Amino acid sequence: MKPSAEFDIVVYGASGFTGRLVAEYLGSRSGAPGDLKWAMAGRSLEKLAAVRDEIGAPKDVPLIAADASDPASLKDMLARTRAVLTTVGPYQLYGTDLVAACVASGTDYLDLCGEPVWMRQMIDAHQAAAQASGARILFSCGYDSIPFELGVFFLQDAAEKAFGAPVSRVKGRVRKMKGTFSGGTAASMKAIFAAAANDPTLLPMLRDPFVLTPGFEGPKQPPGNKPLFDEDLDMWVAPFVMANINTRNVHRSNFLLGFPYGQDFVYDEMIVAGPQETGEATAKAIIAANNKLGAQGGPKPGEGPSKEERETGFFDLLFLGLAPDGRQVRAVVTGDRDPGYACTSKMIAESAICLVREASDVPGGIWTPGAALGHRLIKRLSDHAGMTFTVEQG
Repeated sequence: MKPSAEFDIVVYGASGFTGRLVAEYLGSRSGAPGDLKWAMAGRSLEKLAAVRDEIGAPKDVPLIAADASDPASLKDMLARTRAVLTTVGPYQLYGTDLVAACVASGTDYLDLCGEPVWMRQMIDAHQAAAQASGARILFSCGYDSIPFELGVFFLQDAAEKAFGAPVSRVKGRVRKMKGTFSGGTAASMKAIFAAAANDPTLLPMLRDPFVLTPGFEGPKQPPGNKPLFDEDLDMWVAPFVMANINTRNVHRSNFLLGFPYGQDFVYDEMIVAGPQETGEATAKAIIAANNKLGAQGGPKPGEGPSKEERETGFFDLLFLGLAPDGRQVRAVVTGDRDPGYACTSKMIAESAICLVREASDVPGGIWTPGAALGHRLIKRLSDHAGMTFTVEQG
């Protein structure tokens, strides 16, 4: 990490829909983190100025012109900041040069990436160089995958206290969720499918639950690709569209932390569809809805729900840990806003503040937010971002 710079955080893509929400949140939090120095960056200074005025950010928040297609502008931006927070995706299209520039300059990087093959490519290309330069690279700092990665982390802490040891089998279950997936998520899915269609050699990486743990291949994992009756919950469950990124990040977190969950760790994610009588039909309807997300005509990057829709959204996630002797431990993670936009913007902003303010001990490298920030990030999200982490009695 850089010891000092003009700015602590630059929000790159601040005139986009999600970037604007991040900037609005940082503006509202600027007094609370003390003398946090931040700036807004994007292609058009005129658009940035308009957004700054519309969101009520302080008039003295600096604006920086930077474009992913102009390496010199990225280099100039990074020279001025300790960390760059980017909402400009799909990252396989717009993030590669920025990651490389951050690694070269020792600048911290945070994004909202849900593209596991690109993430693996960045790990292979830059892990050693990031360790050398001190750049901390944190992918997936939004709804994918912080609530899930930290949910498992929190659950394992509860298992240690309850059983004296972590559990090797954890089920992640989306119990309730109100909100929309972002246009960026849909665009990323389309980009992933397009890349695989152009290069079929990427398909095994897409299917590999351990694609983000280079050199380690764990046990067979549940496929999670069709409805099933979950006897531990006495409920039908359905495939969860974000499981393909979240499960990979959970396994990478275990890998980066030195396998505290064990090398035999098994984890899957599903959506709770309902009880025996109605759950199967609901599960099939969920699959149909999932299939539409990546289809043409879905949400577009830059589009999103209204303020009212964002503020009435929420999520409720259950993490069920199963001990070998049949005992269970349960943890719940909740969020008080729309997961894909309002909660996501708070999560990445608090991750950035935590990284530059509270994590000077974290060395350079390509991290998951949970592995890098752990309990510090749980506390920050609980204190400031409307999230809860609780142990639930079974």
